[in-house]
Amino acid sequence: MQSSMSNEPRNRAPTEDPPYRVYRSGDEDRPGPSDPAGRPYKLYRSVPKGLRARLRGEDDLVESGRGGDGGGPGRPGRRRDLEPGVPWWRRRWSVRRVLKYLVFAVVGWLVLSLVLFLVSAQIQSGSVPDSVSAALSPGPNMVTGTSTVLVIGTDQRPKGSKEPGAFAGGIRSDTMMLWRIGGGTSRRLSIPRDTMVPIPGHGVSKINAAYSFGGPTLAIKTVEDLTGVKINHLIVVNLANFPKFIDAIGGVTVKTGRICSEISGGAANGGWTLNLHPGVHHLTGIQALTLARTRENSCNAASNDLTREAYQQKILNAIKSQLLSPSIFFRLPWAAWAAPKAVRTDMGGPTLMTLFAAAELGGSAPTEILGVNHLPLPDVQSASGQAAIRRAVSRLMNGT
Repeated sequence: MQSSMSNEPRNRAPTEDPPYRVYRSGDEDRPGPSDPAGRPYKLYRSVPKGLRARLRGEDDLVESGRGGDGGGPGRPGRRRDLEPGVPWWRRRWSVRRVLKYLVFAVVGWLVLSLVLFLVSAQIQSGSVPDSVSAALSPGPNMVTGTSTVLVIGTDQRPKGSKEPGAFAGGIRSDTMMLWRIGGGTSRRLSIPRDTMVPIPGHGVSKINAAYSFGGPTLAIKTVEDLTGVKINHLIVVNLANFPKFIDAIGGVTVKTGRICSEISGGAANGGWTLNLHPGVHHLTGIQALTLARTRENSCNAASNDLTREAYQQKILNAIKSQLLSPSIFFRLPWAAWAAPKAVRTDMGGPTLMTLFAAAELGGSAPTEILGVNHLPLPDVQSASGQAAIRRAVSRLMNGT
């Protein structure tokens, strides 16, 4: 009898119900009216988390099902936001998740801006003659080392300009500026276009004629002979695209005196007119370009080429300040695309990027203008004239 009972489970068919029931831990009651599903265990839902728990990244748990995915006391449940079939926009948002997606969005925005900058710079590559690269001296990386960049703005007018004399006698350089940049340094020295200097192969003439005689290559050689400074990179400002870049970064803010300027015959004749009262002004791209080209100011008889050079340097400092403002983040893709198009340069995308990075790290450069254009022609190469040049160059290269 005893033996027969002990063998009964062994001889039971697989489809027969076992002579016992299995209950999960913490469940003492059998299924009854309160459990219409007839499940042999209880379901638990976690208590909603408070604010402090959510700040730690915790979430509510959902009821567990069969298969051991939690739900009872002491057993972790499944997070609501991980439940299969729940769209991401209906998930419960924790502070940690919001920060994670925000970081992803910021990184994506920066990567997009970087790609646009490199593509735009690649499109612009090869915009200067090969002879320019041969005339330049090798320079270090501008983030860790210091290079000298020659910035040139020509008197070539945008297509359709009605300004007389814009193309007479060849394109000349309206602006020449040496920029010592990199390694935490940013200093600039403007050379007025009327400075009388020896131009290799062409005798003594105004320095702006060097570009007309031999393009950027001769301009580089002339500036090096005048200052004794080896030039590492060249930037030629594209007047047609310069206003687009200024607009892309949201304009620039500069402080001016009274300005009454008409360029290309003024607005009445298809050109540009700029009227500013003394004070601080936020300028659009066209207004900034008009100010940078203003040499004759009908509201100030003392305005001259030196005044224009000073305003050009103020605009450069204003561009740097705008690039450091919080609002630039939302404009980065447009600014990144427009920046390379505003210049013609020997620098490719990566090198041009180091220039912008070095400009941000170098601080705002003081205004420095070479004043030898006021000296009579014989004095330019005299001992006093050369001493004035050496002092200006020392401040550019060494800050003293």
